[in-house]
Amino acid sequence: MFILTLARSEKRNAFSPTMVSEIAYALAVANADPEIRLIQVEAEGPVFCAGMDLKAFEDPLVDEANPRIPKVEKSLAELFANLDKPSICVVRGDVIAGGFLIALSCTYLFALPQVRFSLPEVKIGLFPFQVLALLLEYMPERKAMDLCIQGRSFSAEEALEKELLYAILEPEEAELDALKRAIVENAPLAIARVLGRFAN
Repeated sequence: MFILTLARSEKRNAFSPTMVSEIAYALAVANADPEIRLIQVEAEGPVFCAGMDLKAFEDPLVDEANPRIPKVEKSLAELFANLDKPSICVVRGDVIAGGFLIALSCTYLFALPQVRFSLPEVKIGLFPFQVLALLLEYMPERKAMDLCIQGRSFSAEEALEKELLYAILEPEEAELDALKRAIVENAPLAIARVLGRFAN
């Protein structure tokens, strides 16, 4: 199993252009390794991801480049859509704005019961079009639009009711562990074929 950890906790794991390129590089490495059958996404700190780092995207001087990896000009949703291996997002902190792009792009999503989800972009004059596109894969159009228009926060329990979550993460994490075992024991090529078809 390959574990990808968002490690920009001082910025609430808000993603910059460099961070997107780093995620792209990590996912490409995991996707190309036949020994890796599952990708798990986690995050450091009290917030899973606060969305886009607007300052870093507006001003390249604010973004700290990583010369060891190639620069990628793709959205997070595109990067995850190119995976031909299952992915599990384990959310232990709040998911805000563009953080949904990572959480909802994974094959499975678990969250601790105290986690809050929110799309506050409309409060600052923006609209989460990319997140809306992902929400429409899970919810009726009007309900998905309502989440984006109201911009309110909601609980992990409500996210489960909306079928955004696969499950609430319990303290012993037994369901998560059982799922991971089941995935790695199954035929990887069969899974890759179907995931590749959905990605295309």
